[in-house]
Amino acid sequence: MSITLPPKAGPSSGSLLSDRSLFSLAILNFFLADARDGLGPFLDAYLATNGWSSMALGAIATAGGLIGLLATPLFGALVDRSRWKRALIAGPVVFVTITALLTLLSPSPAIVWFGQMGTAVVGAVIGPALAGLTLGLVGEKLFPRQIARNEFWNHGGNFASLFAVFLVIPVFGNSGMIWLMIVTALGTLAAISAIDPGRIDHDVARGLAPDEGEPGPSGVQVLLKERGLLLLAVILLIFHFGNAPMSRLIAQDFALELQTPFRTTAIITGVAQAAMIVVAALAPTLIRRFGLSVIFLVALAALPLRGLLAGSFSGFWVIYPVQFLDGVGAGLLGILTPIAVEHILKGTGRFNLGLACVMTIQGIGASLSNVVAGWLVTKGGFELSHFVGGGVAFLAMMIFIVFRSDIIKGDRPEQA
Repeated sequence: MSITLPPKAGPSSGSLLSDRSLFSLAILNFFLADARDGLGPFLDAYLATNGWSSMALGAIATAGGLIGLLATPLFGALVDRSRWKRALIAGPVVFVTITALLTLLSPSPAIVWFGQMGTAVVGAVIGPALAGLTLGLVGEKLFPRQIARNEFWNHGGNFASLFAVFLVIPVFGNSGMIWLMIVTALGTLAAISAIDPGRIDHDVARGLAPDEGEPGPSGVQVLLKERGLLLLAVILLIFHFGNAPMSRLIAQDFALELQTPFRTTAIITGVAQAAMIVVAALAPTLIRRFGLSVIFLVALAALPLRGLLAGSFSGFWVIYPVQFLDGVGAGLLGILTPIAVEHILKGTGRFNLGLACVMTIQGIGASLSNVVAGWLVTKGGFELSHFVGGGVAFLAMMIFIVFRSDIIKGDRPEQA
């Protein structure tokens, strides 16, 4: 099966402001950016300043990630079958918020471990549920453009929450974080409730054509027959193995040096989120102009350069180009991955399961990398970990160059 370029959205796409469900979907992505992760990027820096080592933090991230990965394909299959996609987002948000508040109020080992394991499990359903909800609302023709819109609002929400943390923490301390988490959770739940459930086509949401389910969903084995899907998953596994721990380690490094965990992490993460906002706005145009293959290659090439810069320079200024490259690489792949999976599995009825499996495989790389990166820091410092991460990502780029015709077939950029 081949991947073709996403079409230009026509008049049928509707106006965001005049369509209540699409407007609510935008607001959902805005608030969900912060609500789905609890303490998210702040956790490592916060715990590091409370005496937790890089090795211990890496072990928690790895264990939580692996446990969550076991549940991800099951959740993908559940989303394919479920007609309660809004509830599959709302429930995890409530749980994640509660456990994050407990961690912030009492960061004991038992609470931290329970919170991170539980967050990893329930959080695994949010990605497939949101993708299925989006596909069911707009249909396959407008899905690529809407995914880019989702990412735009998601990164906008991340940037806004980081800016709020930067302003609130110096005035209110940890209590400011508590109120920010409550506000984002309530905003997420309000946005979910405003989406009209009658607008969601659940057959289209699972990757079936709008033909009352005929010929029906394919068997699960269809995933193993798609060579392009398997290669895509392997490349993303390698990429995220190199990329996942880098921002965490940069935050740990400068949080320990500057002793300002929340504000330091807000700056470090905020630069990446600002870049991702720009990337999300430009992605549909870039894909139409240059083709999926070229944009995939740009995304994969960002990480080797990122690792080289992070490992070579120690001044705080380096976080700006390093995190900008994170925004380019991870930001583009966040948009390109569901688009590619939807095209590969079009008509099979296994979109959400396929996307969940790809997320699982890439998540294996991300989870295993945390403990490996923590070990590398103990052996050779943060610089060694950054160099190794960049080198691993270079391997992913080379594999894509060799096999890209198997992953993306018939890719033709539009003429300017």
